[in-house]
Amino acid sequence: MTGADEDRLRDGLDVEGEDCGLWVPGVDYMAGWRDAREAADRLNRALLRSGFELSDVRAVASTNGDGRGVVRVAGWPDAVERLAGLLETLVGGDGGAA
Repeated sequence: MTGADEDRLRDGLDVEGEDCGLWVPGVDYMAGWRDAREAADRLNRALLRSGFELSDVRAVASTNGDGRGVVRVAGWPDAVERLAGLLETLVGGDGGAA
């Protein structure tokens, strides 16, 4: 989600971790971030198609300390509860997948 949709990401949901901003010289963070960004964009499109607003819940691309891509889901509790309910419905509602 790029362009004008970027403004919707600045809505008060804090998606920065304690390690945010700590980069190690020589680590290719951009490659990992690009992979994470593609996955986050796909999940965000699915969330939008499922009736969610990205100002309520969204996937956010990041990297870990080794430069590996990471996708985090950030959201307000009520929207995350709705998402959890949707996922539970898809797996049969037994409360334990994976």
